[in-house]
Amino acid sequence: MPPTTPKPLPLILASGSSYRRLLLEKIGLHPHCHATNIDESPLLNEAAPALARRLSISKALSAAKLFPSALIVASDQCAELDGQILGKPGTKARAQSQLSKCSGREALFHTGVCLLNSQTGKQYTSVETVAVAFRTLSPSEIERYTSREPALDCAGSFKAEGLGISLFRHIHSDDPNTLIGLPLIRLIDFLKEEDYPLL
Repeated sequence: MPPTTPKPLPLILASGSSYRRLLLEKIGLHPHCHATNIDESPLLNEAAPALARRLSISKALSAAKLFPSALIVASDQCAELDGQILGKPGTKARAQSQLSKCSGREALFHTGVCLLNSQTGKQYTSVETVAVAFRTLSPSEIERYTSREPALDCAGSFKAEGLGISLFRHIHSDDPNTLIGLPLIRLIDFLKEEDYPLL
């Protein structure tokens, strides 16, 4: 009899983010989604890339407690302007303040990604950085944007997959999906390391 191919481990997305789920569905993956509840506060003097990496690993490890035999995908994004972390705005006023600070300037978006095989403990991690140059935005443009497309749960106060693209002069990235919240090219590298079937 020909050898049978072992059934792949179930794929878990350690996030309640519809943006990340849709990115995975775009490449034919349909994970079970599990939102983790961890403290996302930065540590004292923690740099944005280190925060993105730590939080993505923490989310994967948190999900592993419930899914001990799975491939767990976790990600977190931190925005940075002049070395200062820009958190999720939460309110329209804070979103407008963030966009005003970014107007005419370049901000960095660091997206951490972790793939954890919770059965073996093998862990793959990376932080991918995107440089975003903002157009010079008038107060009225910022007001109209935040009214038309509230992005209160997004680092940087915009949705790059929507009207937010109108805020930018250019984007420098190795993977256009990274700014939306999940570096698919790097994740595919990790999945191939685990022999997870993609094609």
